[in-house]
Amino acid sequence: MPDKTLQIPTADGIADAFAAFPGDNGPHPGVLMYADGFGLRPVIREMARELAGHGYYVLVPHYFYRHGPAPLLQLPEFIGADERPGLFAQVMPLIEAHTPELVLRDAAAYLEFLTAQPEVSAGPVGVTGYCIGGLFAVRTAAAHPDQVAAVAGFHAPVGAAGPDTFSQLAAQAHFGHAASDLTPETLVELNQALDAAEVSYTSEIYPGTVHGFTMADTDTFDSAALRRHWDRLLPLLERTLGEG
Repeated sequence: MPDKTLQIPTADGIADAFAAFPGDNGPHPGVLMYADGFGLRPVIREMARELAGHGYYVLVPHYFYRHGPAPLLQLPEFIGADERPGLFAQVMPLIEAHTPELVLRDAAAYLEFLTAQPEVSAGPVGVTGYCIGGLFAVRTAAAHPDQVAAVAGFHAPVGAAGPDTFSQLAAQAHFGHAASDLTPETLVELNQALDAAEVSYTSEIYPGTVHGFTMADTDTFDSAALRRHWDRLLPLLERTLGEG
């Protein structure tokens, strides 16, 4: 699966990024992928390659580029309970500094760059994200309803987007929640807000999961939940973007 490192011009500098795409001449539908707070690393690159293998050009920006190129954190090969507190102490200030205004300013640059790539076909794109990246995906899709036809978020605080953002969504959506992140009652409240905004969506708790269940380099990884994630994400993209 071909891949490359890219540099995306933005209003505030250059964002380094990773892209994976099929090896034929294409073009293929584009997908913008937002990593979790731990950022660009081997597991994210592998997930981008996996998605590209289904016929999509996948762009993964380093959204904390204002603080320096990836990797910003010195991550261990495996993130367990002992490592997590120290890493969260480093990443939370970065997340807090990455305001909704910055997310939207960058999103416009990412989408412009993605759709300009010669390997990307004309037409709508998809956006997917993990953890805080899922919230960024929702905000991106809401700000660009004419471009984004599919949006997905996994173990993501999508409820923080709020009713005003939901009301701007034109994309079809899937949200896969960790059982440790949402109670059934909170899920009902979130889904009611999506219903009120007339979003076309599926939203469910993945049974027995904890936050970060898609990330194979952490002790919260759940292989069955990762398969469920692909089983939800791939049909969503095929319905909205077509086969790659």
